[in-house]
Amino acid sequence: MNKKTVYRQKYIWMITFAAAMGGFLFGYDFVVIGGAKPFYEPYFDLITPTQKGWGTSSAIVGCILGTLMCVLLSDKLGRKRLLIFSGFLFGLSALGTALAGSFFAFNAYRLIGGIAMGAALNLSPMYIAEIAPADKRGVLVTINQLMIMIGVLTAQIVNLLISKLDTELIASPTTQMIKESWSGQLGWRWMFGAEAIPALIFFILMFIVPESVRWLVKNGQEKQALRILKKMGGDKYAAEAVRDIRLTISQENVAKVNFKELLNRKILKLIGLGVFLAFLQQWSGINVVIYYAADIFQAAGFNLQEMMVQIVAIGLVMLLSVLITIFTVEKLGRRKLLLLATSLMAVVYGLIGGGFYTANTGISIVVMMLLNVMLYSLSLAPLFWVVLSEIYPNRIRGAAMSIGATAHWVANFLLTFSFPTIKETIGWANNFWLYGLICLLGFIVLYFYLPETKGKTLEDIEREIAD
Repeated sequence: MNKKTVYRQKYIWMITFAAAMGGFLFGYDFVVIGGAKPFYEPYFDLITPTQKGWGTSSAIVGCILGTLMCVLLSDKLGRKRLLIFSGFLFGLSALGTALAGSFFAFNAYRLIGGIAMGAALNLSPMYIAEIAPADKRGVLVTINQLMIMIGVLTAQIVNLLISKLDTELIASPTTQMIKESWSGQLGWRWMFGAEAIPALIFFILMFIVPESVRWLVKNGQEKQALRILKKMGGDKYAAEAVRDIRLTISQENVAKVNFKELLNRKILKLIGLGVFLAFLQQWSGINVVIYYAADIFQAAGFNLQEMMVQIVAIGLVMLLSVLITIFTVEKLGRRKLLLLATSLMAVVYGLIGGGFYTANTGISIVVMMLLNVMLYSLSLAPLFWVVLSEIYPNRIRGAAMSIGATAHWVANFLLTFSFPTIKETIGWANNFWLYGLICLLGFIVLYFYLPETKGKTLEDIEREIAD
């Protein structure tokens, strides 16, 4: 590709921002539940661990369905149509959850939002990667990850601000007081409903932006693809881009995967490593900290308003950590970051469990929680997807990554649904020690089976893992 191509920067950034709004909505919807949880649970009289588990994890079931929807329909209908549909689902979920009159309706609308989350997480970065100029692709795709973190922080700030509107609710209220308060009746509804505004913006913007040029070429619409590419970088750039896309598509068709190949021993080894990484990323326990932060900080001795502030601190740490990772991952490498993080997380979880075991909680628990959030956000959060895209050979990458993504959401659901029951059964201390042991197991497995992928060709990585 001509390195001297002069791009229409504003047009390219507008397209990127529009698609990355899907990442923002994913981040918002992913964590809004954590701040709303202390208020909607009393409203719906959720008492049992199973009820609380469903309230938190119903959206994750939708994420699994959304991921499968992408696998089945994204090549048939195109990225743009499905992103428009996900924008509609985000808005429907936000308004439906906000107006829910029963716990069944609440879970149904959260599940709908989960479908949108699963679609956006897969399609937004895919769309950006397929429409971005090759020499700008890395930076532009990274914008989606940044928007996810901004969405996370936005949800936590919105939750805090809405909770502060209830000036009559005391700092340490009883469950009945919360249920009868403005926050218990209406506040949590606004936390979910606020998402309808960015959902509407995303929905409208996706009508304005073009379809993925790669999808257009693949589906015989080269003239339309050329028009879009000319608008981005001129005639010469457009012609070269279409030629490269045609070549890539022809190579993919030749190497189209037969699912029987996935049963090959060496390929199964790669898939097994990806599935293990998916479960490690989830069962390292950080999503429990995100979803159940209010319960954890309450058990550590903090009141309601203090908990809401600490939840915002989690979002800030996550955002800053991802920014650091963007600038360090190519210098330090994937393996070093993952081994360092999993070993330190195991130690910190041991200390957190010790704090709960000895009733020595308070601010030390908050500091250690934030430290583990930082370690996770520097490593397992972003690098799971990076490693997953690197360890599979070209011919099976799409199918294998779909398996990894599905395993990711299944592990997420099992974690969030089971946490209330596990916590009630073994207690806070043992629960965090369990996560520490899982991180230690992760360190051992990654030490022996995960090679460093930095600076290596995909063929070299495949040979190294399979040997």
